[in-house]
Amino acid sequence: MQQPTSAVHLAVNASLASTAPGRPVTPSSVAGNIVYEGTVLKKRRKRMQGFARRYFTLYSSGLLSYSFEPGQPPRDQLLLTQAAISTSPGRRDIHIDSHNATFHIKCLTEEDFDKWMAAFRKILAQEMPKSRRSSLARSASRGGLTFSRASMLVDEMGATIAQLESALITFRDQEQRRKRTSTRSKSDIGYHGKDHGVLGLFRKGHHHEPPHLAVPDATGSAESPSSSELVISMATALDQLKHQHSALSKTFHSYPSIDTNASGTVGSPLPSTAEEEDEVHTPSTAGPHHKRMSAFSSQSDGSVWFDAPEYDGPEEYLLDTTPAEESQDKELFYTDSRLTDRTETTEIESSTGMDTDSESEVAPEKELTEELAVIHRRTSLPSGPVGDEGSLFAVLKKNVGKDLSKVALPVTFNEPLTMLQKAAEELEYYDLLSQAVQSQDPVERICYIAAFAVSTYANTKHRTGRKGFNPMLAETFEEARMRFIAEKVCHNPVIMAWHAEGDGWELYATASGKTKFWGKSMEVIPQGTIHLKLGEDHYEWNRPSSFIRNLMMGTKYLEHVGKLVVKNTSRGDSCTLDFKEGGYWGPTNVVSGTVNSSSGKVLATLEGKWDEQMARKLDSSHLHVLWRITPFPKNAMQYYGFTTFGITLNEVTPDLEGKLPPTDSRYRPDVRALENGDLDTAEKEKQRVEDLQRERRNKGRERNPRWFKQVGDEWIYTGGYWEQRQRGWTDVEPLW
Repeated sequence: MQQPTSAVHLAVNASLASTAPGRPVTPSSVAGNIVYEGTVLKKRRKRMQGFARRYFTLYSSGLLSYSFEPGQPPRDQLLLTQAAISTSPGRRDIHIDSHNATFHIKCLTEEDFDKWMAAFRKILAQEMPKSRRSSLARSASRGGLTFSRASMLVDEMGATIAQLESALITFRDQEQRRKRTSTRSKSDIGYHGKDHGVLGLFRKGHHHEPPHLAVPDATGSAESPSSSELVISMATALDQLKHQHSALSKTFHSYPSIDTNASGTVGSPLPSTAEEEDEVHTPSTAGPHHKRMSAFSSQSDGSVWFDAPEYDGPEEYLLDTTPAEESQDKELFYTDSRLTDRTETTEIESSTGMDTDSESEVAPEKELTEELAVIHRRTSLPSGPVGDEGSLFAVLKKNVGKDLSKVALPVTFNEPLTMLQKAAEELEYYDLLSQAVQSQDPVERICYIAAFAVSTYANTKHRTGRKGFNPMLAETFEEARMRFIAEKVCHNPVIMAWHAEGDGWELYATASGKTKFWGKSMEVIPQGTIHLKLGEDHYEWNRPSSFIRNLMMGTKYLEHVGKLVVKNTSRGDSCTLDFKEGGYWGPTNVVSGTVNSSSGKVLATLEGKWDEQMARKLDSSHLHVLWRITPFPKNAMQYYGFTTFGITLNEVTPDLEGKLPPTDSRYRPDVRALENGDLDTAEKEKQRVEDLQRERRNKGRERNPRWFKQVGDEWIYTGGYWEQRQRGWTDVEPLW
């Protein structure tokens, strides 16, 4: 049976008296009869320990417990009817959050997933009629939810009816075969549906059932074991159908004015879990009548959880109505010379909020004039990673303490972007600089700049194992959305220079770095100062080190640790940001900061995470959100963990055709081959391009930087690139 592609959330009262190991466990005699039991994979409590096989048991009282093996004492338990369940059918994931305890479960097969969800829904169906009106009213007030519970029940009832019909047909065939072989007369067989259980439910008035729907009388021939099993199967199906029909009836009676066929997206009061990588959303602000969001409370497995709203009874929410088989390549996003705004100047006064997508979708039916005014950018890559990444540890263990920029790695360790393109990727949230320009308050202005500095790390959230291609000397890359131009200016050591500008701001840097392997982790040490000019003010900052952890074993993850000081060299004020090292149990990716005057007085306090958001703390109850991350594409993990912005960087859109110089990174054949999934061609082209550079160097014809000149330790943009772009690139020779 085809799995539904949308994730369904069953949300109920978040307050639960759950038990953790060491607390009393409810005896099975009190819990009731076993509804379903089996072995699944459960996420372990400790960080980076993955999943382990555990034996789960669901009782008729709604109690769900697990143990190491069947028959062993329970390790932990929670009450299903007082928990929140979120499911991802495509990955067979079930996340059960009881506010005091959380089970992250992965079923072994699709059949197991269906059976567990059927058992869960059977338990929850008993509670769904309670307080449905108040639950929906509260949910609707949080985000204008579209009611879809009725349509979900209709689908479930259709499946159950089909199951019952199939059982009836089989039963009828067996009965007919039994009659043909029986020596008894028809008068010896009783057809009294009223006295014989299951099929009597279909009797209307005094009409008699047709013979093929009747159950043999007890006085007749003994019922075969197969017939007995069919009767039990039909009884079970009918029982489920009765529960579903009852809930559906109450739905129609309680909400007569709601269109149950609406198919809009339904918001969920539940936060995203750590395992829901295809639904990576971030919290946003909600209505003004809720208390402040507890951004770092209720930690679970390193994820940020938010205070759950209270509910009187079970409620079901449909998060996504887009079928999985629909390719995201068909989606069109409207963009112009500027990215759409992603941040809002708002106060966070809510514990939960509706997830939003900052990109605005456009329908395929566009007016011709409008089609000419927009750029349709892709939302996925032609291919994901091909082949095994290989063992990074096997390569690095031979180079302990060495500068890894001089160590040659196979193309399987690369991602389809050059280091120049990755520099542009860090400036995705450049609109923060425009907001800083518009601000008249110098404290608010430096807060926006600090938020921008933090946002440059957001694209690394799902990037740990692969590196960008090393550019050729004099290779360039442009990104017209923020008038970004980058060029490799030195080969040994590797140094790149870049420059970007917008209305009222100018940003530039000389970028280089070192990498060192320390046994269990690898350190990336950025070098070079980033400069920002806003009117009369000049800001500078240097970036802290980044570490790739768990190189030898476990799940690799990226961590940025150290101080980042944004200093206004014109006025003397500064903002000090502390990228905190994650603890074993505490929150991860936390960034805190303070804005200080030239005399050292604290003027503002910042808090947030580099992979979520940054906010200015106004008082004990209010935050001013400066920046919030744009949600990653749902298929990000299938495409190197790229952001939506990053996916577009190597694309040659119609507005770029004929305008790029032959030295632009988009024309590199090895990068293009890797992006298309042709690993062999990528390896050959990478070798060919590097050999051409060595040949130029040996013959004394090495290319010199064209758009940047060295001034002291810095490389400064000389100008003229965009003017030359208008005239054409007839005098520029290709590098490959």
